[in-house]
Formats: sequence, structure tokens, C-alpha cells
Amino acid sequence: MKLSARAVIAAVLLILAAAGAGFYFLRESRAPANVVMLYGDVDLREMQPAFYATGRITRMLVQEGDTVRKGQLLAEIDDVRYRDALAQTRHQQESSEQALARLLNGSRPEEIRQAQETMLAQRSLHNAQQKLYERVIRLIPSGAEMQQRRDDVLGQTRSIQHTYLAAEQAYLLALQGPRTEDIEAGRAVAEAAAAATRLAEDEYRDAKLVAPADGVVEARILEPGDMASPSVPVYTIALTDPLWVRAYLSEADLGRVALGMRARIATDSFPGKAYAGWVGYISPTAEFTPKTIETPELRTRLVYQVRIFACDAGNELRLGMPATVTIDLAPPPTGYAPGCASARPASGDGPKP
Repeated sequence: MKLSARAVIAAVLLILAAAGAGFYFLRESRAPANVVMLYGDVDLREMQPAFYATGRITRMLVQEGDTVRKGQLLAEIDDVRYRDALAQTRHQQESSEQALARLLNGSRPEEIRQAQETMLAQRSLHNAQQKLYERVIRLIPSGAEMQQRRDDVLGQTRSIQHTYLAAEQAYLLALQGPRTEDIEAGRAVAEAAAAATRLAEDEYRDAKLVAPADGVVEARILEPGDMASPSVPVYTIALTDPLWVRAYLSEADLGRVALGMRARIATDSFPGKAYAGWVGYISPTAEFTPKTIETPELRTRLVYQVRIFACDAGNELRLGMPATVTIDLAPPPTGYAPGCASARPASGDGPKP
């Protein structure tokens, strides 16, 4: 079967057109020399907050998909036991503080006057008894029976003397006030009671679960009526800051990319929109362990994980979303610092600094 000249020419033109289209496609799809193009997925950190106390959950205040702020109340457990324990420790602290204040203030003026009056009364009684004893010694003659009488008066005199001396010491103690050791012991008791109150306050606060950081609720693991404990998480929360794209850098491009380089991030969910970002992490080790003897083919297969942090003011990027990253290898402008405050949008729809 012979082909006509027109058919041959048409076939040649078709082959040339296909070759030209392929060359144009390869030339256009190849990244410029001053950029590195990577493909990866949006990634972020997650946390699973749990109650520090143990008890039955009474309230769950947020649902899946809710945005929470740091310090926001998320859930509560039954706090009756912790509230009663706190009231008890507060009363004990108040009692110990009053006892310490009594020691620090010393004797009241009324107590000092009372001790003084008791001492003066005992002194008068002692003086009178002493005079009686001296009269007995002078007037009663000697003899066994009289000697017994003198001994009785002497015993009464000494007893009254000891009572007077005790009243005198009590008056002196009232003037001096409490001992330093008693004050320090009272202060130690008051401090221990204050520490017990602080511990009870912490345990009472632990009956409430608050968000440790800003984020979005992904899942409710427990529900009202479940028993909570420090080992059982209540929610799964996605932390929207920081947000990054996890990609892999080939060994050939490892020497061209450095931390802090500017980048643009694009997704299929928002065509034509780019997000500003920067290279925030480069793994120090290869993703795959090389063999003992490396061949050139194996060296080109080694990759290193990189994280390109993104500025997503509109909260549009989602966990696992495929993304295309273009890293700018050109030196950054003067005064540029990695971060959303210094990043500039790659297009008119990009995030504002």
C-alpha cells in the first residue's frame, strides 16, 4: 500500500507538532532555577486535654468543630467533694491565723492588770503571814506543844510565800508576752494551714477543664456521666497555630534550601490563591536509611522532611490538605525575618501580615 505525498507530509507535520508540544510542556512545567517546588500535605499539632482531678463529668460545653480560645471552659466534673474540702481548710487556716495573731499581740492590758492584782494580793497575804510568824516566835514559849504550833505557822507562811512568788512570776510573764519559740511554732502551723488551703483551691479548680491553647475541637472522647481522670483525655483539639506543610526535599536540593527562606503555598481548594510562608524546619537525617554501599541511583532517592510554616489568617487550610510549595531561593529583602509579621502575600488574596 503506497502513501500519497500529501499523507506523508501530514504525518511529518503531526510528528513535528507533537514534538514541539512536548518540548513546550517540559519547558513550561520545569521550575525556574531560582525556586524549588515541592508537594506535600498540610499538617498541624493536636492535643488531648484531660482533667487533673477525678470525678464524674457533669457538663460538656463545646462540640466538634467549635473554635476554642486559651483559658476557655470546656467541661466540668462534680466538685462537691473538692468544694467541701476547700471550706474545711479555709476554716482551719483562719483558726491558725487567729492563734498566731494572739501570740504576736502578746498579753492584753486587762490580763497584765489581773496578774498584777493577783500578785499584790498574794504579797499582802504573805506580809501579814510573815508578821504573824514573827509574833508567834516571840510570844509563844518553848515546849513540845508550842514547837508544833510554831511549825504549823511556819508551814503556812512558806506556803503563802510560794503562792506569792508564783503570782509574781505570772505577772512578769504577762509583761514579757509569749516566748519566741511559741510564736515560731504558731507561725509554722499557720503556714501549713495556708499551704493546705492553696492545695485545696488547686484541686477545686482542677474540677474544671479549660483549653490550654487556641484551636478547633476535632472530637469529644467522653460525654456527661463518664468518669474522668488524668489518664483519660476528654477532647481532641487541633492547634491552628503553628500550621505548616509537610513536604520532602531531595538530596540534590538539600544544599539549596535554608531555614527562613520565603515560600508560597497553593492548594486545589482555593485556585489562584497563594499563602505566604517560610521554611521553618529541615530534618537533620534522611527519611530512608542508606545501605552500607551506596550507588548513584540510591543517593538520588534519599529525601529529607521539611516544614514550610504558613500564614493562614482566614483559617482555610485543613489537616491533610494537599498543597504545592514554591520556595524562593533568592536572598530575602533587608529587614526580613521569618514569621507572619514579616511575610508578604504572594497574591492579592494572600494573608495579610
